[in-house]
Amino acid sequence: MMKLAKESSNFGRRWCRGMVTASGSAKGQHAPNKLSVSADHWSESWEVDDLYAKSQEHVMATWGPGSYIRGAPILSHGEGCHLWDVHGNKYLDWTCQAICTNLGYSVPPAVLEAAYKQMKKLPMAYGGLGNTEIRVRLASLLSELLPGDINGFLFPSGGSEANEAAIRLARRYTGRSKIINHYRSYHGGSSAALTATGDFRRGFAEAAAPAPGFVKTMNPNDSYLFSFGSTDEERTAKSLGYLEEQIKCEGPNTIAAIMLESLVGSGGVLKAPKGYMEGVRALCDKYGIVLICDEVMVGFGRTGKFWGFQHYDIIPDIVTSAKGLTGAYMPLSMVAVRSHIKDYFEVNPVGWGATFQAHPVACAVGYECVKFMLEKDLVRHAKEVIEPIMQKHIDRFAEKYDSVARGRVVGAFGCLDLVDPRTGAPVQNFDGSDCSKPEAITIFRAALKENGLYGFVRPPMFHCAPALVIQPEEPWICLT
Repeated sequence: MMKLAKESSNFGRRWCRGMVTASGSAKGQHAPNKLSVSADHWSESWEVDDLYAKSQEHVMATWGPGSYIRGAPILSHGEGCHLWDVHGNKYLDWTCQAICTNLGYSVPPAVLEAAYKQMKKLPMAYGGLGNTEIRVRLASLLSELLPGDINGFLFPSGGSEANEAAIRLARRYTGRSKIINHYRSYHGGSSAALTATGDFRRGFAEAAAPAPGFVKTMNPNDSYLFSFGSTDEERTAKSLGYLEEQIKCEGPNTIAAIMLESLVGSGGVLKAPKGYMEGVRALCDKYGIVLICDEVMVGFGRTGKFWGFQHYDIIPDIVTSAKGLTGAYMPLSMVAVRSHIKDYFEVNPVGWGATFQAHPVACAVGYECVKFMLEKDLVRHAKEVIEPIMQKHIDRFAEKYDSVARGRVVGAFGCLDLVDPRTGAPVQNFDGSDCSKPEAITIFRAALKENGLYGFVRPPMFHCAPALVIQPEEPWICLT
């Protein structure tokens, strides 16, 4: 009995140590109250040193190791196209963060009002049980902005979730399993979307338990080591021949969809050569394959057209988009389908759903953001105002620096190819490996921050994607 009592006492001390933090709060209680946590959570603001300390203790990074985010600015507020950190440093948002804050940081009053009204009127409605006026209105507006018979809509919470839903729909509609994607592509971070991805990040899924049924094909665009030809006509003909050969070898009756970014985004801002996307559309029609255009990054005016696929003479069967739908003010994405697919799912289960699908507050924000884009004519602004300025300065970069091989601009989306001037080869691989001069990359990243530029930097590409509301008189070309 004495031994049992001693062991029980030791267990009690261990349990208490596990429940009480250094500040004396009870950690992990089954019925906590306000006294169970730090009073600092009711403070209007925290000291900067405390923010960094708590970040070190509790905040994890995405994609890379946590050590990377420790040196990142802690942002405090934004206005226009600029951000400020907790130290008062001002940054120009050079890439709309992850090509998503398309409307900048001065939220249009109508958007704020719509969010407030919807929160007050009906803050949540589970889309699997009921419908809402704002869901109907947003779907109706988008159907007017999409060409042809694209008229059925789902509203997931993010781009990856939208692509997961699109893959599910294509498979259920066709009864087939395989999805063909480009190598130079990114479709999202969740299981199927990441396995669909062609760039290095798919390795994170493949190293664990990759989703089955994905086939990669070559992009029609040139790379440092390979080209389908010396002209667009030759590139198109040979890449389409390669793709059709793959379709035949895989078995056309096993392929549910060909899923492509309308323009390659994080992989380099690449338009397909003339005739390629039209050829893909023809192959899909020939073999009964669904064509999915991933517009998560390039939809909603980013490329100087409302939809990226409008650079070609095609109508996809399924279109996904996100980011620009709400200017990233709220998490919301879109899956749009043509009438024959919508009609099929009128009598067959969709087989996809999510708690926050068509969240009414997010839909209200998206509705007003799209209307704001139309009222301000931002697609024309991207094409006629932003694109010429970006093209001029990107061309100047390529002429001025031996480390810049070339650049390209489509609307308000630009990219520079960074190379080692000694060899002409890309300065590093997309995953950061085989970097020919690591110290140069380190200096480059530091220089961007010192010059007040904020955004993602992923050599051997250097993207530029300002907010669609940026004006010519703003000092945003600041590296020349």
